[in-house]
Amino acid sequence: MQKIDLTSVKKNPLFNRQEVEFKVVQPRTPNRSNVRVGIATALNVGLNRVFVRKIETVSGTHTTVGSAHVYDDPVYALEVEPKYIIERNQTARPSPEPETKPVEEAPAEEPEEEE
Repeated sequence: MQKIDLTSVKKNPLFNRQEVEFKVVQPRTPNRSNVRVGIATALNVGLNRVFVRKIETVSGTHTTVGSAHVYDDPVYALEVEPKYIIERNQTARPSPEPETKPVEEAPAEEPEEEE
């Protein structure tokens, strides 16, 4: 897990949320679910209250910056946040591995005996 630096945390009482700016230094752009977990851990809040709005890699560096909203009430968050942001922030589920069914070999045809 990469270290997430919270560069700015502003309280927005109108929307009952905190508006968070963050920075991550690592070779690859982190995925949204890892960033959500990092912010939730840093602010000691539940994962369902964190919505990552933007993740952007700074050109030519190993630095990624972004913004997120952390709500006081997760139900209110679902009313306020746009639907596409909510969909992007759904907990990433591991992709199901294709089921490998045992290959049933067809019974070998017995050669017909010629008489």
